[in-house]
Amino acid sequence: MNTVKIQQKGNTKIIAHRGVSGLETENSLAAFVAAGNRSYFGIETDIHLTADGKFIVHHDDRTGRVADKDLPIEKSNYADLRALSLKDHGGNFGRCDMKLPNLTEYIETCKHYEKKAILEIKNPFGKADIERVCDEIKRLGWLENTVFISFDFQNLIFVRECFANASVQFLCEDNSTKIVDKVAACKMDIDIYFPCVTPEFVRYAHERGVKVNCWTVNEPADADRLIEYGVDFITTNILE
Repeated sequence: MNTVKIQQKGNTKIIAHRGVSGLETENSLAAFVAAGNRSYFGIETDIHLTADGKFIVHHDDRTGRVADKDLPIEKSNYADLRALSLKDHGGNFGRCDMKLPNLTEYIETCKHYEKKAILEIKNPFGKADIERVCDEIKRLGWLENTVFISFDFQNLIFVRECFANASVQFLCEDNSTKIVDKVAACKMDIDIYFPCVTPEFVRYAHERGVKVNCWTVNEPADADRLIEYGVDFITTNILE
């Protein structure tokens, strides 16, 4: 199995959703490396805060869908989460690279392969924790190459307070002019569920200086249509 090529990308940049999650287990180092070795503009992932105040890469609030034990991320200690084994695409456990990554490992992988880090902050974070995230990415020399995304608008406000020049995108399923005006007023961009996107939405967003990212696009026909609309980014599990 391999990625599915998009023939005409125009000016649209392609982002690997949770790494190349169509090939390797989502949000694993294997998925990030798979993206690094391909033509993706960026690698998207998700971070949570553990019970003992550390950052772990994972999408769901619990680990059971992809790991050998079902633990609640934010009520579990970092060491216990790191001890879990993730199943590969065949449903098997035991690969040494199938562990929950941490923030540093994710950023170092993006940096090594010179890919933009598209970092989703899951659930509400306090400002002090957002600052720690930014400080860690800055220490690794990749802050200018990181795009912060979140469904929680306050998370993005905190990012901007910690790093004034941060690139941020608000995740949503709302294609109203009101939401575009809201993000434009804060000089943010938007990351929207792709079925909500219309040519009129893209045109209005661009008129307001707002870039449009779309999640999660896995069919070439959908990608072709969105590229024709002029979206700036497409986030995908398998397209390239």
